[in-house]
Amino acid sequence: MKASPEAQRRLLDLQAVDTALAQLAHRRKSLPELAEIDTVSRELSALEDERVRAQVAVDDIERDITRFEKDIEQVRQRKDRDQKRLDGGGALREIEGLQHELTTLNRRQSELEDAELELMEQKETAEATLTEVKARLAAAATRREEAERRRDEAMSDITKETEFKNASRGPLSADLPADLVALYDKIRTESGLGAALFRSGRCGGCRIELYGADLNRVKSAAPDDVVRCEECRRIMVRTAESGL
Repeated sequence: MKASPEAQRRLLDLQAVDTALAQLAHRRKSLPELAEIDTVSRELSALEDERVRAQVAVDDIERDITRFEKDIEQVRQRKDRDQKRLDGGGALREIEGLQHELTTLNRRQSELEDAELELMEQKETAEATLTEVKARLAAAATRREEAERRRDEAMSDITKETEFKNASRGPLSADLPADLVALYDKIRTESGLGAALFRSGRCGGCRIELYGADLNRVKSAAPDDVVRCEECRRIMVRTAESGL
């Protein structure tokens, strides 16, 4: 293939733009915020599970307390009825029976109240745990929001820079011979780098130094010959910097 030395030199400008675009694409995929968001999201998921368990513990205790309160209220109502009957007098056996039942009810009420008090203490502990989990959940959510904000800002910057590079690539590519660009794009698609400067006897693509016949091939090539590296097959652009 033939192409003017100037067209080949400008191929390096095109490669510089494409390299920048590739770097931008890599930056987009490897932003540290993406990994941070993923980590915090997993943390949020685990914390939400923890919050649910803590909430269930509080709800279970509250349900037990409600049940004890009902039991205690039933005992009180029964005590009131027995006390009224006792105050109304009656046969000795009936009075003794009421007194015995009142004693039993007082003991039952005391046991229920002690159990309710213990549950209330457990509820305080469970609520403290729930509050602490909610605080960690809120803090993690804030961290994720902040990471998402930074990600969006970085993505916006990358998008703007990508659009700028693409805008400059179009005219640059259009001004070059179509067959040269086609060859360059084919090589770049396969290896990531389509053209590189040949300098100091070394291919700028694979960094291999040429000797003997290989070096003579490059030196003896006409200025408008499109020379490719025998090793990596990339276009080796010769300029004043090549030292030939």
